[in-house]
Amino acid sequence: MTGRVLLIGGRRRTSPAPQPWSVAALAGLGALFLALPVLALLGRAVAEGSLATVLGSRVVADALALSLATTAASLVLTVGFGLPLAIMLARGGLPGAGLVESLVDLPIVLPPSVAGLALLLLLGRRGALGGPLDAFGIELPFTTLAVVLAQTFVSAPFFIRSARTGLAAVDRDLEDAARADGASEREVLWRVSLPLAGASLAAGLVMTWARSLGEFGATIMFAGNIEGRTQTLPLVVYGEFQGGDLDASIAAAAILVLAAFGVLVAVRALRWGRALDAPGAPGA
Repeated sequence: MTGRVLLIGGRRRTSPAPQPWSVAALAGLGALFLALPVLALLGRAVAEGSLATVLGSRVVADALALSLATTAASLVLTVGFGLPLAIMLARGGLPGAGLVESLVDLPIVLPPSVAGLALLLLLGRRGALGGPLDAFGIELPFTTLAVVLAQTFVSAPFFIRSARTGLAAVDRDLEDAARADGASEREVLWRVSLPLAGASLAAGLVMTWARSLGEFGATIMFAGNIEGRTQTLPLVVYGEFQGGDLDASIAAAAILVLAAFGVLVAVRALRWGRALDAPGAPGA
């Protein structure tokens, strides 16, 4: 059964179609299953005052500062190599694009601990590239740079996928019109393609940042859990829980939940704005 088409404020809207009670009940149970654990965590953190207390903790403050710094660095690194790769994938100029796309998506489905082990076997002191790096005095494992590399490895695919989708959706006629007006390929990219794909690029960056902020498995395998150097906020959650300080663990986890929730709201707002601006959208 389809919904009714209504005319509201000069725009055509489709009213939601009624659903069977069984579907609505299962949907409600699913929503509760996903929401209640998070609400329980936030409620415990606020009710017992641990959230306010732990914000003054030096360990948490250092981990939060490190998380913000390393995720910012991983974003820069992601854009540096991820955007050119997304452009090539979107424009179809990359040999073996199907295989490359599969390789790009692989870190998304790999267990984070496997990703960390793979980085260690490649860049560790005894890894495939460990010898050449050591010859230049470069040691990556268990350093802050290792945190950045681990975050980038597991989160970059989110940006690349989103950027590729956004760039592939750009109207080629608009790009051709810019070329006809004398724009170079570089100008077409920077003045036409990237601005039109801006919402997808921004959504990809936000999701990438969120994934980097929550990264745990690859970080602890490749960078360790060294306070003040590699201990990010997710590692504080794990460390405090293992050490028996449940309140500190809950509070640190609540900070991550609030940050992740803010990111998801931002992504939905970006996608909603893109939908409204799309050709044929109501009011467009």
